[in-house]
Amino acid sequence: MSTAVAEEKKLNQLEQLKKFTKVVADTADFETIKDFKPQDATTNPSLVYAATQKQDYTPLIDQVLADRKKSGLTGAARIEDIIDHLLVQFGCDILEIVPGRVSTETDARLSFDVEGSINKARLLIKLYEERKIPRERVLIKIASTWEGLLAAERLQKEGIRCNLTLMFSLVQAVRAAEAKVQLISPFVGRIYDWYKKEMKRDYSGPEDPGVQSVDEIYTYYKKFGYQTEVMGASFRNIGQIRELAGCDALTISPELMKELSESTEAIERKLDPAKAKAAKIEKLELDEKKFRWLLNDNAMAYEKTGEGIRKFAADILKLEKFIASKLN
Repeated sequence: MSTAVAEEKKLNQLEQLKKFTKVVADTADFETIKDFKPQDATTNPSLVYAATQKQDYTPLIDQVLADRKKSGLTGAARIEDIIDHLLVQFGCDILEIVPGRVSTETDARLSFDVEGSINKARLLIKLYEERKIPRERVLIKIASTWEGLLAAERLQKEGIRCNLTLMFSLVQAVRAAEAKVQLISPFVGRIYDWYKKEMKRDYSGPEDPGVQSVDEIYTYYKKFGYQTEVMGASFRNIGQIRELAGCDALTISPELMKELSESTEAIERKLDPAKAKAAKIEKLELDEKKFRWLLNDNAMAYEKTGEGIRKFAADILKLEKFIASKLN
């Protein structure tokens, strides 16, 4: 055996994965991001709220509260202002650790509000730019509703890059690609959860419905030459991650990154642009009526999109109550 092959075998699975997939940290915890050295990081209201409950982040929160003391705002407007600055502060601190980009989410309660989503995205980008962070390093996360996709389409034209989150179907992905969004986040684990519960059986390997969904979207994008990046998200186990090796990007929780880093078993590239190009699939033609019908007709995607919006909105409410308690 050559020395080169011997060295190759010593790479752990996380290191192997990084050779053909961009690894993104699915956490707002700074120390975890430092440990695993991902290219990018992605946050959401749940992750930011969880981080604020740790004593390590008390100085960060206190600093934001002190900085916004003289904002002149009161009541709900004051709390919203503090949360916007808190999200951006988390993002800025993460960007001191990762070489690439950070995703920051708009308020999930704006998921059906085109103008509201656009205004919130512009504000978040403005706050980043005031801190000397170029907009190219920030992705604004917006839910994959028809309204969210319209908002993202307009934002992309302004040079504000978007990450379409809470994505569960090809129809949402196709509309995102046509809107020329920067990146999409299909939720592997939540698709898997739905089918496991509905079908009363477990899934593994290539038969996993969450894996199949990302494979389908990736194949469609590469077949028809779309530039939108596909980033698999919401994983339940490292088997799902291994099945999607070769995807443009994968956002992975600290627990699963740790598990990957503890194994040196070989990882095979499963998703490949050349293979996708050869796929025999038809192009999907969409307008609003067809989008809404196809999403409605997919029980899993329809239910999971709505459920995801409600869960993220609930975590925003928790964050608001937490900030209110700090002010009191």
